[in-house]
Amino acid sequence: MIDRRTDFDRLVAANRILAHEDVVDAFGHVSLRHPDNPHRYVMSRSRAPELVEFDDLMEFDLDGAVINDQGQTPYGERFIHGAIFEQREEIMAVVHNHAYDVIPFGLTGTPLVPVIHTAATIGEEIPVWDIRDKFGDATDMLVRNMDQGRDLSETLGENSCALMRGHGAVIACKSLKEAVVTSIYLKINARILTTAMAMGTPIQLSSGEIESMSATQLSPLAMDRMWEAFCRRAGLEVT
Repeated sequence: MIDRRTDFDRLVAANRILAHEDVVDAFGHVSLRHPDNPHRYVMSRSRAPELVEFDDLMEFDLDGAVINDQGQTPYGERFIHGAIFEQREEIMAVVHNHAYDVIPFGLTGTPLVPVIHTAATIGEEIPVWDIRDKFGDATDMLVRNMDQGRDLSETLGENSCALMRGHGAVIACKSLKEAVVTSIYLKINARILTTAMAMGTPIQLSSGEIESMSATQLSPLAMDRMWEAFCRRAGLEVT
């Protein structure tokens, strides 16, 4: 039963924002660990993120089983979210997307590294997960069960982002706002890095810059400013 209106209104807004910022298209999803029960999480039914409404939200246990099944169809790749919540107790929100600017870095061996200050929260290391390594070359490349989700989560490790070869990315953060902002700037950083590589050798942010700028980016002042702007750009009330 979804009973925390403000938290879950914000989850609806997160879906709409990610769609408006071209981080997700008809596919992709975002989840929130249940604020009253850490062994459950909430995400939309299987629907394009730009169309998600409050009544689309569903509740799951960490294995992906539906709580209070009302006959809605869940996302097939919900196991990404459950596995990360299971392995990372500090994580409160997970995004899975197919942002086109990001995907080439999971295909080429060229590392996706932070080069712009607003992307510091993507972290110093972004590993690449290849479903083929453990599950062979006959999958549809979607994360269909908890074994695959847990394997992806192990590759993610303690990082905030991981790429999925030929598929997309996963972002795991300590708040819903942080997950949305990090997802947006992961895509922007990938686009700028691609442009910079065509011009020369990009300079990566240092460990110190990543730490200092992440603290700035995640401060209430910066986060509230970004969230307000992204809500307004998507035509939403600020939640």
